[in-house]
Amino acid sequence: QSSLGERCSKDSGLEDDYVTPGGYELEKILNRGSVVYTHVNEVWPKVYIGDEQTAKDKLLLRSLGITHVLNAAEGTWNNVDTGSDYYNDMDIVYYGVEAEDIQTFDLSQYFFSAAKFIHETLSNHQNKLLVHCVMGRSRSATLFLAYLMIHENMTVVDAIEHVKKRRRIIPNWGFLKQLRELDQHLLERRASAETLKSFKTLI
Repeated sequence: QSSLGERCSKDSGLEDDYVTPGGYELEKILNRGSVVYTHVNEVWPKVYIGDEQTAKDKLLLRSLGITHVLNAAEGTWNNVDTGSDYYNDMDIVYYGVEAEDIQTFDLSQYFFSAAKFIHETLSNHQNKLLVHCVMGRSRSATLFLAYLMIHENMTVVDAIEHVKKRRRIIPNWGFLKQLRELDQHLLERRASAETLKSFKTLI
């Protein structure tokens, strides 16, 4: 098994024949050899994905050394109603995203802002981050997969393969579609950058 800190970066070696898989293919990848569901798992160095119970357990957060919390299910209705006030007796930086775990919800509007928060958090090696929603399987997992794709140059397949070895994740069908669209967008952007680089070397 690969180490937790492995970097599956593909930006320098993307296979020319790689094509973003369809939704059913991604579901197969998600379900193949996944681990048993637990409340919280470390999915990346200093990054944990967890559920509501984890997010509200201050003793556990202290024992894990959590310094930052990304709540992907902010709000009162069927969500995790914590907010920055909940952690005001702890030295925690809080970031909330109001999202619903339904196929029609556009979570992609938060992909880049959430990825920026994660990236900035991890730029300080002393920080530890909890990304959570209600179950820690769909919204929070989707936002972290988007981070791996945006900032670690992973394809959607690389990102899913990495996280599912460490946590049972089940992004809903709509979120999978949005991750596929992000994958295609990032592939096009990298291809354009490579073309531009090649062009500049010819000049």
